[in-house]
Amino acid sequence: MRAGRLMAARMGAVAIGAGAGLSGCAPAYERMPESSWQWERRQEEITRREDERRRLCAMMEKSTERYERDCARRGDPD
Repeated sequence: MRAGRLMAARMGAVAIGAGAGLSGCAPAYERMPESSWQWERRQEEITRREDERRRLCAMMEKSTERYERDCARRGDPD
């Protein structure tokens, strides 16, 4: 009887640990904007991030692995 309780407690701990681990892997849900103001704000944020990415990439050595990984995108000016 006691072994059964111990086994149940261990299984519960494993289930909780697995659930916590898997929840960290799920992509975050981002709600889409509903008003025109929210859409405009979203687009401005995307533009700001892209401008920052291009600025940082302009300072990088183009022959590096990091440049290839983070900066090489079709449509970007060389």
